[in-house]
Amino acid sequence: MKHSKIPLSQTVVTLCKTHNIKHIVISPGSRNAPLTIGFTHDDFFECYSIVDERCAAFFALGIAQQLQEPVAVVCTSGSALLNYYPAVSEAYYSRIPLVVISADRPKHLIGIGDGQTIKQKNVYGEHSLYNANLKLDLLENKRRNKDDELPILKSIENKLEYFLGLQKDIQTYNESEIHDALTVAKLESAPVHINIPFDEPLYDTVEELTIKPKPFNLKSRIEKIDDFEIDSLLDLWHSAKRKMILVGVLQPNSIEEQWIQQIADDDSILVFTETTSNLNHPDFFPSIDKIIAPLEAEEFKALQPDILLTFGGLVVSKKIKAFLRQYKPEHHWHVDMLRANDTFFSLSKHVQLTPNTFLETFLSKVTHHTKSTYKSSWLSVREKRRKRHQSYLKTISFSDFKAFDSILKSIPKDSQLQVGNSSAIRYTQLFQLRKDISVFCNRGTSGIDGSTSTAIGSAVLSNQRVTFITGDLSFFYDSNALWNNYIPNSFRIIVINNGGGGIFRILPGHKNTENFDTYFETKHPLTAKQLCEMYGFEYHNVSNEAALNESLDSFYSVSSQPKLLEVFTPSTVNDEILLDYFKFIK
Repeated sequence: MKHSKIPLSQTVVTLCKTHNIKHIVISPGSRNAPLTIGFTHDDFFECYSIVDERCAAFFALGIAQQLQEPVAVVCTSGSALLNYYPAVSEAYYSRIPLVVISADRPKHLIGIGDGQTIKQKNVYGEHSLYNANLKLDLLENKRRNKDDELPILKSIENKLEYFLGLQKDIQTYNESEIHDALTVAKLESAPVHINIPFDEPLYDTVEELTIKPKPFNLKSRIEKIDDFEIDSLLDLWHSAKRKMILVGVLQPNSIEEQWIQQIADDDSILVFTETTSNLNHPDFFPSIDKIIAPLEAEEFKALQPDILLTFGGLVVSKKIKAFLRQYKPEHHWHVDMLRANDTFFSLSKHVQLTPNTFLETFLSKVTHHTKSTYKSSWLSVREKRRKRHQSYLKTISFSDFKAFDSILKSIPKDSQLQVGNSSAIRYTQLFQLRKDISVFCNRGTSGIDGSTSTAIGSAVLSNQRVTFITGDLSFFYDSNALWNNYIPNSFRIIVINNGGGGIFRILPGHKNTENFDTYFETKHPLTAKQLCEMYGFEYHNVSNEAALNESLDSFYSVSSQPKLLEVFTPSTVNDEILLDYFKFIK
């Protein structure tokens, strides 16, 4: 097997293998050549080549999102690793284990005016949970003549390391740092950064490893259940007549059906779920905004919970956040192994367990269900809202709202839906999806950058077919995502093109002015047709309801290429139709 001649490269590659990091996304470059040689010549690794570093990092994030295991991205020195930053921040807030491995110049080549040199140490700041800044190998330096060694020995640190023969200590240090970084990525489900200085020559290879890493025990996180803590919560739970469970981003099948059913059987519990919660039951309350947007003050008071129990990741609905911040629960408990956000400024307890473990432990000790009309009264409201929702669809013209109704009904059975940010996920939230559809969206930072790349990464790893729904600005912003040789033929993209950032028309502002059109809504005449021709997508477009429904009938059929459907909607009516919707369902 071929290996890089550089011991540090061998160490990084070998320890990634030790930690079972199989998927490696590489962006071509020169300084990272030792790593590229090591990863691509070992059959253990599944390697991908993605030129655009921003797309590469989101592509890797999509893979890690599906695996729930660390995935590595590898880049050269300089500005390359700055292009990873949007995905690193998304991974941080979405709790996805992304391992950034960046090649760097030796210290003596930084700050002297050479190209593609930046200060790479700790470049991601607090968005990376561990920053391993490795040390340059010294073995090769010993074989150089005195003149060649002088630049290496500029600093006191390097002189000491060289003259005391500390290569063995450097190797120990590097191994320890790599192990710690990869362990944090896995246990904390978070991004980490490993920065690696390489000196030239970069392309020399050997047939046998020259390093022998010390044995390392892989760690795993152990859930600790404090019975006293659980019992103290039970006393409050039994006495509360209005208990609300709010579920944010959650992996499919995170909670066993028996606990879901036990929750549903309790008349004192309301369960609000989001599209990204992947949690379903006939008595739960999806489409949160549909329920609470039309409420008046007295109704909000009737909805205000005594206890709020939350789990899962970040919440999309601004309306539920505004409600719970104004009508605070007396107690707010968040269940999560890693962290708890005080989203509603009322957090009183962080239970460090997985949701399923907590429910298994907690619900098994619940002795009785509190008598309450809390759920039944709001189920009545939910039914009225759903009827009004259907009635409204019959009154409106073709628009974003109607397009989402048709599209979401068409998603294939037992498949995965990836949704872009901004208006795409907010429209999706208004509709009730089938239980067999799993839903994902980059809700960590909620940016429009990288949604397409993430969806493609998930499609490569998912055993379900993947459909991606996105807005036009998000799609064009991330159009380099299509520069990718790994897109499955079953992958489908639906672009809602309303000619700009239509969501800004819903927000307060001076609409229909040149200033607004240019600097807020960002009107444009672009279409996806030429991109599809360039990247080998089968392209379709529609601009009315009949054509959309007809196109959807065959859109998911087997093909030799991935497909893209562009849905053109009228930008001038979408905002009014959406705003009128909340008035109508009231």
